[in-house]
Amino acid sequence: MDTDSLLALDRQLLWHPYSSFNNPPPVYPVRAAQGVYIELSDGRKLIDGMSSWWCVLHGYNHPAINQAIKDQVDKVSHVMFGGFTHEPAVSLAQKLVALTPEGLNKVFLADSGSVSVEVALKMALQFWRSKGQPQKTRMLALHNGYHGDTFGAMAVCDPVTGMHHLFADAMPQHLFAPSPSCGFNEPCDDEHIQPLRELIQQHHTTLAALILEPIVQGAGGMRFYSPQYLKAARALCDEYGLLLIADEIATGFGRTGKMFACEHAGISPDILCLGKGLTGGYMTLAATLCNDRVAQGICDGEAGVFMHGPTFMGNPLACAAANASLTILTEQDWQSRVATIEQQLREGLAPCRDLPEVAEVRVLGTIGVVEMTAPVDMAVIQRKFVDQGVWVRPFGRLVYVMPPLIINDKELALLTSALCRVLANS
Repeated sequence: MDTDSLLALDRQLLWHPYSSFNNPPPVYPVRAAQGVYIELSDGRKLIDGMSSWWCVLHGYNHPAINQAIKDQVDKVSHVMFGGFTHEPAVSLAQKLVALTPEGLNKVFLADSGSVSVEVALKMALQFWRSKGQPQKTRMLALHNGYHGDTFGAMAVCDPVTGMHHLFADAMPQHLFAPSPSCGFNEPCDDEHIQPLRELIQQHHTTLAALILEPIVQGAGGMRFYSPQYLKAARALCDEYGLLLIADEIATGFGRTGKMFACEHAGISPDILCLGKGLTGGYMTLAATLCNDRVAQGICDGEAGVFMHGPTFMGNPLACAAANASLTILTEQDWQSRVATIEQQLREGLAPCRDLPEVAEVRVLGTIGVVEMTAPVDMAVIQRKFVDQGVWVRPFGRLVYVMPPLIINDKELALLTSALCRVLANS
């Protein structure tokens, strides 16, 4: 199919994320991808600064993940997980239990990040019902938080920045604490914790869980906050009888400089949500892990089982991809690679601080954020990035990058210089 026909049919038939058929944004036809490069149908190659929405850890077309999928498809591509099991799922569970914070030793495999949040919320609700406290049905979340697009996940996203305010009247009404006001490298005093403490003190008898993105709030604002806040949140949950749900869908697998962002605070949640980079960006797969207390509490209850079971749960192809991705990650010195990327992002994005339209530049791990004073015109600025040979997709006032871990120094320098150049001339 020629490019013009493809684009015409795309405009006629396909709905892209957060887009309108009335005024569709430009899309760029892709014909191949290799390493950190996305190749367009006209032959142009773009350095991917987004890791395809944060999931392509090891770049595109990685031979080890390719081979794992090829080997698995010749055995079994899918089998229902009800009544069956298989080696890729068992091996993946072993790897995840070994990698994640201590105590998380039960693994529920699901379809996507949003579904892993749905599973976590249902775990919390069923746990308290099983414990004879069915009144604990509300969640506590943070302003500027984002947890996904399905209904349960939407309900714990920030009511404004979470992009789901249109559905507010149809969703469960949960509680929201102010965003942590202490930055990553700043002290976190009692005054920073007090708003969270007061909400928990007032409502703990009806609260099932606190759900948050540890250390980095992603799509709700790309904000970095103090590990001391996270440590205090864990202590408050313990004191007042709330479960702690950590949404590490975006922050997991080394993105913040730790394997999981919870490690910055030295805490372990009761329930952990994983997705995005789990398969290295190859296939959709997610995992929700919990500790013995949660698992036993659920299974001791009236149902005796956890009431969830996706059709494609534990898909063997996705599990094979995830196993290969985790092997690649753990068998390399990923910490040094992340530290190098972090330092180069700091240096490469520093010139943006001198631009009058820039409010702040911040970097943590492989995440680099340039926050503007006003929202950018996404369609216009994206075309400018493409013309510079990079793929950067801003939203609102945030122009940010989160490149694949395999990006080399030269490629990263090209990415950051292009970003600074576009912002300087916008």
